[in-house]
Amino acid sequence: MSTFAVIPASGSGRRMGQDRPKQYLELAGVPILIHTLRGVAASKAIDSMIVVVPADHLAASRELIARFQVAKVAAVVAGGKLRQDSVAAGLAALPDQCDLVAVHDGARPLVAPELIDACVAAAKDHGAAMAALPVSDTLKEVGGGGRIKGTVDRSHLYQAQTPQVVAPALLRRAMEQAAERGFVGTDEASLLEPLGVEMVVVEGAATNIKVTRPGDLGLATALLPGRGEDMAITGEVRVGHGYDAHRLVADRPLVLGGVTIPHDKGLLGHSDADVLCHALSDAILGALALGDIGRHFPDSDPAYKGISSLLLLEQVVALAAEHGYRLANADVTVVAQAPKLAPFWPEMVANLAKVCGVATSQINLKGTTTEGLGFAGRGEGMAAHGVVTLSRPDQTRR
Repeated sequence: MSTFAVIPASGSGRRMGQDRPKQYLELAGVPILIHTLRGVAASKAIDSMIVVVPADHLAASRELIARFQVAKVAAVVAGGKLRQDSVAAGLAALPDQCDLVAVHDGARPLVAPELIDACVAAAKDHGAAMAALPVSDTLKEVGGGGRIKGTVDRSHLYQAQTPQVVAPALLRRAMEQAAERGFVGTDEASLLEPLGVEMVVVEGAATNIKVTRPGDLGLATALLPGRGEDMAITGEVRVGHGYDAHRLVADRPLVLGGVTIPHDKGLLGHSDADVLCHALSDAILGALALGDIGRHFPDSDPAYKGISSLLLLEQVVALAAEHGYRLANADVTVVAQAPKLAPFWPEMVANLAKVCGVATSQINLKGTTTEGLGFAGRGEGMAAHGVVTLSRPDQTRR
C-alpha cells in the first residue's frame, strides 16, 4: 500500500509572540519544520510527503527544504486559513494511487519514526488510527469563580496527537460534510467522528509535543536527541581531513569561502581556486572515503573552468546526503601571510552554512600566518586545512 504524509505547517503561530511563524523558529540551529520533516522521512512506512505552508512563505519553504536536503518531499503547497483547509490542500496534491494518508502537525518536531510506523500499521489493520497519550494527571471540572465542581474520571481519556492515518477518500468525504455543516474540527478524528468512523488509538509519546507557546521551545530543545543527559550518540560518525594549496598571481580575484576579498593578487586554478572551499570539500569526501575533488571535478574538464567552488561544495554535500550523511561540524584553517581575513569570516561562514544546510554555529573558520616561513610566508600562495565530522543518524532515534 502507498502511504503519503501530509504535513500541515501553515499556521501563523501568534501565541509564540515572534515575528515569523513558529514552524520556522529554530531548535539547536535547525528550523522546527525541518526537524519534523526529517522525523517523518525517517519512517519506513512513509513513501512521500506533501508539505503545506503559508502562501507567503511558499518559495522560502521550498528553498529551506532544498537547502537542508530533506528526503521524500514530493510537493510543497500553499495552505489555507484553517487547519482543515491546509489538510485539504495537501490531499489535493496526493497522487491517485495513494492508499493511506498520515497527517502530522508541522509543529511536532520530535515525532519518532517508530510511532509513525505503528500508526500506519494500525490503520492498515483497522481502517484508521491515530497517536494519543493516556491522560495521567487528575482532571478537575471548574465552574464559575474558579471553584472546583468535581473530579473527572480520566480512565478513558486520551490526549490526541499526530500522526492520524486514514484513507484519503474517507478524509475528503469527512471534510466535505464538515464544510456543508460549517463545522471546524481540531484534528482529523473530530472530522471523521460524524461519519461513524472509529479510529484505533496507538499510544503516543510524551516527547511528541506540539510547539505552541514560547516555553515549548526550551522544552523541545531539551528533549532533542543528544541534548538530554540520557541521550547517547547512536548513529555512525565519520571524520575527514582536507588540504589544498594554490599559487598567488596577479590579475586574478582572491576568492575564499565564496567571498571576493580585496588584494593585489588572487589564487591561480582551473576553478575560482577557493582553497577554503576545496579543503572543506576534500575533508567531506575523505570522510566518505570517496577520494578528492580532483577525482570528481578534474581540471581537464572545461565544465569546471572558472566555476564557483561553492557550487562544487554543494555537489559534495549532496553526495554525502546520498550516502546518508550530513555535516555535523567543520573546522577550517586558512594559511596566508596577507591579507587580514578576520573581517570576512562572518560572510564566509554564512555562505558555507547555507550551502551545507547547517547552522552557522556548526562552521568554524580561522586563519594563521607562518611568520614569514615557506611559500605562504613569502606571499607565493595560500593553503587551507579542513576537518569535518559527518553523521549518519541511527534511524531508530532522532
